[in-house]
Amino acid sequence: MDKCIACGTCSEKCPKKVDDLFNGKLIKRKAVYVEYPQAVPLKYVIDEDNCLYFQKGKCRACEKFCPTKAIRFDDQEERRTIHAGAVVLAPGFRPYDPSAYTTYAYSRYPNVVTSMEFERILSATGPYQGHLKRPSDGKSPKKIAWLQCVGSRDVNQCDHGYCSSVCCMYAIKEAVIAKEHAGADLDCAIFYMDMRTHGKDFERYYTHARERHGVRFIRSRVPTVDALKDTGDLLIPYVNEAGDVVEETFDMVVLSVGMETSPESLELAHRLDIDLTEGGFCKTDSFHPVATSRPGMYVCGAFQGPKDIPQSIIEASSAAAEAGARLSPARNTLTKHIKVPEEKQVAGERPRIGVFICHCGINIGGVVDVPGVRDYAGTLPYVEYIADNLFTCSTDTQQVIAQTIKEKDLNRIVVAACTPKTHEPLFQETLVDAGLNKYLFEMTNIRNQDSWVHKDSPQSATEKAKDLVRMAVAKAALMEPLVETELGISQKALVVGGGISGMAAAKSLSDQGFPVCLVERSSALGGQALNLFRTWKGEDVQKDLSELVDSVQKDPHIDVRLDTELADVEGFVGNFKTRLVSNGGDSLIEHGIAVIATGARESRPREYLYGEDSRVLTHLELDRKMMGGDPGLKDIQTAVFIQCVGSRETERPYCSRVCCSHSIESALHLKELNPDMKVYILYRDIRTYGERERLYRDARLAGVVFIPFSVDQKPRVFPDEKRLRLEVLDNALGETVTFGADLVVLAAAIVPYRDERLAQMFKVPMNEDGFFVEAHAKLGPSEFATDGVFLCGMSHYPKPIDESVAQALAAASRAVTLLSRTSVRMTGTVAHVNPRACSGCGVCATICPYSAPTVVTQGPFAGKMEINPALCKGCGLCVASCRSGALNLKGFGEDQIMAMINEI
Repeated sequence: MDKCIACGTCSEKCPKKVDDLFNGKLIKRKAVYVEYPQAVPLKYVIDEDNCLYFQKGKCRACEKFCPTKAIRFDDQEERRTIHAGAVVLAPGFRPYDPSAYTTYAYSRYPNVVTSMEFERILSATGPYQGHLKRPSDGKSPKKIAWLQCVGSRDVNQCDHGYCSSVCCMYAIKEAVIAKEHAGADLDCAIFYMDMRTHGKDFERYYTHARERHGVRFIRSRVPTVDALKDTGDLLIPYVNEAGDVVEETFDMVVLSVGMETSPESLELAHRLDIDLTEGGFCKTDSFHPVATSRPGMYVCGAFQGPKDIPQSIIEASSAAAEAGARLSPARNTLTKHIKVPEEKQVAGERPRIGVFICHCGINIGGVVDVPGVRDYAGTLPYVEYIADNLFTCSTDTQQVIAQTIKEKDLNRIVVAACTPKTHEPLFQETLVDAGLNKYLFEMTNIRNQDSWVHKDSPQSATEKAKDLVRMAVAKAALMEPLVETELGISQKALVVGGGISGMAAAKSLSDQGFPVCLVERSSALGGQALNLFRTWKGEDVQKDLSELVDSVQKDPHIDVRLDTELADVEGFVGNFKTRLVSNGGDSLIEHGIAVIATGARESRPREYLYGEDSRVLTHLELDRKMMGGDPGLKDIQTAVFIQCVGSRETERPYCSRVCCSHSIESALHLKELNPDMKVYILYRDIRTYGERERLYRDARLAGVVFIPFSVDQKPRVFPDEKRLRLEVLDNALGETVTFGADLVVLAAAIVPYRDERLAQMFKVPMNEDGFFVEAHAKLGPSEFATDGVFLCGMSHYPKPIDESVAQALAAASRAVTLLSRTSVRMTGTVAHVNPRACSGCGVCATICPYSAPTVVTQGPFAGKMEINPALCKGCGLCVASCRSGALNLKGFGEDQIMAMINEI
């Protein structure tokens, strides 16, 4: 079933209906049905006990109509033996099943649904086609409650003491999207213990949900859910932060279910003799975050620990890097080269356009009259072939398109489907396989820009789809083949930054066979890790750090440059030239790629008497005392940790991610030094995500006292001769608590270096907080949009050691996809200058973020501008800014754009 795309055709064609219970309600389903909601991603399965073929040997309708041939009854089980040099484990997770969680009555009340079920309700391919309805009666809900930590942070109901890391953010996302679907009047309330929005830009999203969208956040652990008779409504009693008992009625309740390791994955770990944690996840260490306890076996994704998509993608690349290093001696020994057909020459030919319209399941076909749009396309000029497909992106349809191009002698293709951002490369590859230039392709988006936004107006959506197809055909008729520039690659890497991330990236690149120049501006390797005592797992940072530094310094493939900075960078992917300055001298190195790992630093607080009283320290200052074995720490009677000092505020509206775990780990160490010491942690939300939750539990058991405070009522610290005095409003008690302290430790914000000069050198962006911006938050978290430049560590966003190392390995893995080649092709969609029309004003050069336009210095066009195709990204800024009309963007020519406009 690995080819299943969950289109539902099999279930639709299945003649056998079965009675079943779903969410406490009797329903009719087919013998072929979706594994809902526990399968991730959704797949259809066959109920063998009710299937006509398995019971009577006839039917097979699902097999006949399946568009991707995912169902094959004649297939036989086959066992294979594969000899491998490395193994990557990525079995994923399964959502917690709350059926046995009797407190919230999931199995009894239809309007109590899981977060996975609610995702399907919101989906255009879900049971209500994206309309927000509740299961019991199909009514549109007016009030919805989300209950957090169902199947997480709970050792009583489910024995899952860990935090699942993703639930807070997906609950906020679902609440915001629900309000977008139903309107601003929808009342959304999220009941939580700690709001854990610790990822990049997550805190902003949380703030916007609360302030702009009106989502209510209620800090309370809901004890039970009761149903009101005959209405289907749900009653939630809870205790608010003031200590009052409140009862609220909701139309729906969404259970934010956590992650758990499946029994099959646990069995796999047992058979492979892999060590697991107490939470049932794969055991790793901070300096080797994807290496299992068995050499040669690596892990990534949720099997390593609960995590979101970006971190899963990072770890997937990390595991690939570790496996690549192990297998580097065998690189290219089993490589198979794809034979590309000779490209057909279409210059001078009359356009012969093929148009393919996609149903996209019901995403498009459920709104737009796809057959009508298909037939309309057949009436347009130069269109020689038309077709509609259930899923145009499927492998089978790609083969059909390639065959049709050859049989019908088509020389241009138009696909009307979903977004070209994800699928255009797939269709372009199909054109190449059929012998056509990949740029003789045009894709128009009739899903995101049509059926999704006009789902309530099918007729208008259909007319708009016709307009979009007509415009695409008009542009396609004027398309010409484009040439991609081929560039050689220097197989050497530059890593900027000698902290843990930089060293890990350099070591990985070296282990995979590539020479590296590692540049560090200070006089020693190690970065901020030189100031760290222990990891959240209790590992000795200095011991592991010294081993890493030693391995880097002794590596013959790594050229370490200390006290060195970058003076200038020229070139482009595969062919960079960087000038380094050190001790008054400079040198030039050539490299094919660059990894930015410049890190971040601990901020200097401007509150709580920091800098005025020696008893007020920051995290790193306390760590240095612990590393030095300061005997005075044992004599402390009372220690207080204050969280979010400079983070999650107007100046820095982000979470520094590591502070909660760091404070609790330090608090536990102080308790080890002196079990009688009183330790307080003053916090806004405790964000010990993943298996770090164990620290939180251990600290409470050790007697550490946690007192919450709000950002508008911060604790106050007063100097005293003998002791410091603190005041904090305890919301649980409803009164101000005063106590003395011998030590106050501030969880100071992590801040970036804001190296705008470095950003300009490599043409890479920074966000408003000063952190570098990755190419794509989910799909490209370790690379920049600028080709050949990668990022990792805290220059991207605050993160602990294990995640910094993982991203360093990921950056190295992504870099090797370039370094392992001898050449690379650049896009053909680049700007082009007509020198006869160019006035040489230079506006294009000043506006281009990639420095692609330069002045011609010799020849008849000296003083005019020209474009370096290796640097050009095809953004079109220069074209729009050219006052003389000398610039044009290949593939988006003025004639093509005007042809589209004329068809509106």
